[in-house]
Amino acid sequence: MRWLVTGAGGMLGRDTVEELLTRGEQVTGLRHADLDITGPEAVDHALAAHAPDVVVNCAAYTAVDDAEKDEERALRVNGDGPRLLARACAARGARLIHVSTDYVFAGDARTPYAEDDPPAPRTAYGRTKLAGERGVLDELPAAGAVVRTAWLYGVHGRSFVRTMIEAEARLDTVDVVHDQRGQPTWTADVAALVADLGPRVGRDATGVLHATNSGEATWYDLAREVFRLLGADPDRVRRVPSEAFPRPAPRPAYSVLAHGRRQRLGLAPPRDWRAALHEALPRIRKETLRETP
Repeated sequence: MRWLVTGAGGMLGRDTVEELLTRGEQVTGLRHADLDITGPEAVDHALAAHAPDVVVNCAAYTAVDDAEKDEERALRVNGDGPRLLARACAARGARLIHVSTDYVFAGDARTPYAEDDPPAPRTAYGRTKLAGERGVLDELPAAGAVVRTAWLYGVHGRSFVRTMIEAEARLDTVDVVHDQRGQPTWTADVAALVADLGPRVGRDATGVLHATNSGEATWYDLAREVFRLLGADPDRVRRVPSEAFPRPAPRPAYSVLAHGRRQRLGLAPPRDWRAALHEALPRIRKETLRETP
């Protein structure tokens, strides 16, 4: 199979390319400088040049707060871009896996969101990501899949986990919100699921699938676990409410996603977030130290 990964310079994009190469797949990774997915001609040219069997779209406008002031720009990347990719895939007989987000939900549930629960985004970012989902499923109903994920961290790029590693090294205490609940998720685990899913898209795996690690935690819980794994005192992490860090875009209070579709497809169940973090943290810490002046 020939794979094309857009947004290959990002945290998830890099891990997806690495996972596919590890499996011996033929993969091309295109960063934003290589491909702007909002340009119809550029998208058509990329698919013509690389002739992929599967496209994985990791390209996105991810500045959640900035999107509140510039929803039009965010919509071009998160909404129009995936639709253009899906349209080009349909024209060339390719399959498409599009990465989306928990922000398509309202974030006020008390039980995990299922794949078919009605979306109700409360932010500009969420609205634009939902537009991208609908664009993919409209243009490519028989050969497109939407993979929703949340609370991502990885070896490459910025993340909450890396921020906590840096904070442990330079601060006596750190304040972290305790009233937002979700699923810390390692990008390497999402990349592995995408690689497993690719051959099945267009057969028995179309529509929406959730891709997070299992279990649930608050940001406070996650920060304490990072400190514990670093050998530091978790009590240096202090609980504060969301109001302590006001943001232009409201953060979901509850972002836990269910994995029913994954189970029905017979795909490997997601591992607990603590197990994933335990494996990932030494690698993230090593990369963080390497990049620290």
